[in-house]
Amino acid sequence: MAIYIWEAETRTGEVRKGEIEAVNESAVRGQLRRQGLKPVRVKAKPKDILESIPFFQGKVKDKSVVIFARQFSTMISAGLPLIQCLEILATQEANKTFKKVIKSIKDDIEGGSTLTDALKKHPKVFDELFINMVAAGEAGGILDTILNRLAAYMEKMMKLKSKVKGAMVYPATIVLISFGVITMLLIKVVPVFEKLFSGMGQALPLPTQLLIDLSTLVTNSFIYIIASIVIGVVVFIRYYRTEVGRMTIDRLILHAPIFGPLMRKVAISKFTRTLSTMMNSGVPILDGLEIVSKTAGNKVVEKALMETRKNIREGKTIAEPLQETKVFPPMVVQMIAVGEATGALDSMLSKIADFYEDEVDTAVSAMTSLLEPIMMVFLGGVVGGMIVAMYLPIFQIGSLVGG
Repeated sequence: MAIYIWEAETRTGEVRKGEIEAVNESAVRGQLRRQGLKPVRVKAKPKDILESIPFFQGKVKDKSVVIFARQFSTMISAGLPLIQCLEILATQEANKTFKKVIKSIKDDIEGGSTLTDALKKHPKVFDELFINMVAAGEAGGILDTILNRLAAYMEKMMKLKSKVKGAMVYPATIVLISFGVITMLLIKVVPVFEKLFSGMGQALPLPTQLLIDLSTLVTNSFIYIIASIVIGVVVFIRYYRTEVGRMTIDRLILHAPIFGPLMRKVAISKFTRTLSTMMNSGVPILDGLEIVSKTAGNKVVEKALMETRKNIREGKTIAEPLQETKVFPPMVVQMIAVGEATGALDSMLSKIADFYEDEVDTAVSAMTSLLEPIMMVFLGGVVGGMIVAMYLPIFQIGSLVGG
């Protein structure tokens, strides 16, 4: 569909202007007449060449969607009509891409679509969870409450994601610095010592010779090494995108010595928080599990949740199949079983999520404390070892002179 710029008159002669996304000009004119407007001028909006290039298309951040949901909820609670709410939100939105999305949603609702159907046209901005909860809110007449819950949920997920990213930044930074320092020493410093030692006329110590050989290899084959790394990364990404590759790597991540426990806690927190929010908003548990599995972020967890969903459809409880998957700890399964038995599964899931969010905080702090000395010892050991290897021949000369 194309975007059309229109100008029309009201019954009182007032001139109004705007933009509508439609199939053709006739559809725009028909839509304006249904709104009680007399079309004066309708023309296709000229396309911006840069808009067709993905790099130049603005990205809608989660924070923008959170603010949108929060403000939308407040306006609906105040009794404002949907169209007016969306018009105000579009006017004040700074992100051009999101502004267009909100305008498009407004135009679709004006054309007779429900809010849920209008949101479905923008899957890159609004995920399945958002859309299904809005659908439940529309059906139950509690859209303002649902949007408020969505905003609170998304804020918690953003906080959780931020913690995980923060935990990964430190080791990644140290590894990059180590790689840069070692490469610089091998390419710039070691060759200087090699020239110095070449006139000594005697065999170099084994560590020094190995270091010089490594320096020669890196200097002469630097481009090939970089190309190999790039090819390796591309192959890894392609493999990870396959079903088997994703399952294998995600399983390895969950069983990794340091990161594994953290990623498992993050997955449990995300699963319980999302399912709790959906159930509390009136989304059926089978639909909720399907959506939660797709947003799990780990193929092993996704498979476990889909297996659980399948068993629930056959008449089993949620706790029973969850225990059989061996993915979730016994405590989580037992608490879910208690929640089912007491009819308070949504609140029990929320308590589990709260507990595991605290556990993620603790795990991130513990991991950072553990990694810091390990990475420092590694960097200091490698760089120190290289320096000692370079100075060994000088030490030998000193001992010979002293002897």
